[in-house]
Amino acid sequence: QVRLVESGGGLVQPGGSLRLSCAASGIAFSINAMGWYRQAPGKQRELVADITSGGRTNYADSVKGRFTISRDNAKTTVYLQLNSLKPEDTAVYYCNAVGTGLGNKEYDSWGQGTQVTVSS
Repeated sequence: QVRLVESGGGLVQPGGSLRLSCAASGIAFSINAMGWYRQAPGKQRELVADITSGGRTNYADSVKGRFTISRDNAKTTVYLQLNSLKPEDTAVYYCNAVGTGLGNKEYDSWGQGTQVTVSS
C-alpha cells in the first residue's frame, strides 16, 4: 500500500558519517510517523529514531547526540544522519512508516533494509 525505498548505507570507518534516506510512495496516503530501526546479527530489531507528523523526534539512548532524524518539506522522505559511528552501530537499518492509506486503512510499512558496517 505504501512503499518505502531506502538508500545510503555502506562501509565506514569508526568515527565516520553516513546519511540514510527513505522515500515513501503510494496512493492517497497520510503518514503519522516515520522512523528508523536497526537489527544487528543475533539481536532483536530496535528503534533508532522516529519523527511524528508534527515533527516530534525520539531517539534511542545509544544514538542520542550522534544521530539526527529529519524529513523533507513534503514529509514523505525521512533522513537519518549518522555521525561519530561506532562498530556497535553495525546493523541492517530499516525504514518504517505508519499512517492511513487508500480507503482509510491503517498501514505499517517497512523498507527492504540497508546495511551499515562500521569497521576499520
